Amino acid sequence: MSTNFNKYFEVNKETWNKKVAIHSKSEFYNVEEFKKGKTSLNSYEIEELGDVERKTLLHLQCHFGQDTLSWSRMGATCTGIDISDKGIKEAKKLNSELGLNATFIESNLYDVPQKVKGVFDIVFTSYGVIGWLPDLNTWGKIIAEKLKKGGVFYMIEFHPIVWMFDFLQTPPKLTYPYLNKEVIYEEYKGTYTNSDASIISKEYGWNHGLGEVVSALTNAGLQIEFLHEFEKSPYNSFPDMEMTDDGLFILKENQRMFPLLYSIRATKK
Repeated sequence: MSTNFNKYFEVNKETWNKKVAIHSKSEFYNVEEFKKGKTSLNSYEIEELGDVERKTLLHLQCHFGQDTLSWSRMGATCTGIDISDKGIKEAKKLNSELGLNATFIESNLYDVPQKVKGVFDIVFTSYGVIGWLPDLNTWGKIIAEKLKKGGVFYMIEFHPIVWMFDFLQTPPKLTYPYLNKEVIYEEYKGTYTNSDASIISKEYGWNHGLGEVVSALTNAGLQIEFLHEFEKSPYNSFPDMEMTDDGLFILKENQRMFPLLYSIRATKK
């Protein structure tokens, strides 16, 4: 990985470290209900990944570990990694409080081959993850390297069309090219859980189209089982979205022009 990206990673790490204290107390993450047994996982990933009992699972970019611990509650032996040392510290604290056996490791994704030992039945990542990664070909190779033969990679992510909008404007404005190759810098007050929080979020990110994501995985030798796109999202990420009967969010009918999420399941043959 080029050292040219290190300055971006350091800024992002600093921002995520600031976010942890806010997110862990936010209504969005609802840690108190989580401690009482509520899963942080959504129906898409639970249904599409399936039974994880007695499986080993590596969770990439796990924030402060709620999804990792939710898989652990479902019987998986989990390892979670994240660039934020404060996120990992909070994840370890939650793991201890809940009496679970997950392992958490502070690591930039690109350092996983050095910092995470062994191979896994499942590699998992979800919601707002690949936009922090400048190089998806290396990402795909790391996933393949960390999977056992016959192992499964599963991701669910916001659709690349969603990332074409500038959410710092109201209403969100179509701003960034789908095939944008340059780094995108944003600076704004608050976070996605608490827009009124006092922190200034400084973030560097990269847009990746579906073709780039799929090619990174297939170039690494993984076989795609499916790519699904969804018009409903668990997250109220656009203004004036409507809640559906199943508790998900959807754009208003006259705005329903593109999917909000996609998921990919792939196997290592």
